[in-house]
Amino acid sequence: MTGLIQVVTTTSERDDAERIATALVEERLAGCVQILGPIESTYRWQGRVEKTHEWLCVVKTSQDHYAAVEAAIARLHSFDEPEIVATAIHAGSASYLEWLRGELRPTGEQDLPNSDDGSCE
Repeated sequence: MTGLIQVVTTTSERDDAERIATALVEERLAGCVQILGPIESTYRWQGRVEKTHEWLCVVKTSQDHYAAVEAAIARLHSFDEPEIVATAIHAGSASYLEWLRGELRPTGEQDLPNSDDGSCE
């Protein structure tokens, strides 16, 4: 095990995906966030089958940063119930995984992004 994870979330607007991605990287909670889309999602919400176009964010981070990443996504997200799902990175290029670890804030510096104005500065 590498101790690294990928967290995914979806947004209805590209601007929302970009805001979440920028916040996570600026706060060093993620080394990289990829935005893909639009994608088509089919799901059940409040008893109805829905189909929407969404933007998928793939967040590269560590298990140690998961709680702060989840809290930041929940705070920055416009959905009532955003998808926030993590999967382990079991293996990868040693040099890439080393780079990713180096881009994350040191463990123990788990302050959440500034929530005063919705930005991460």
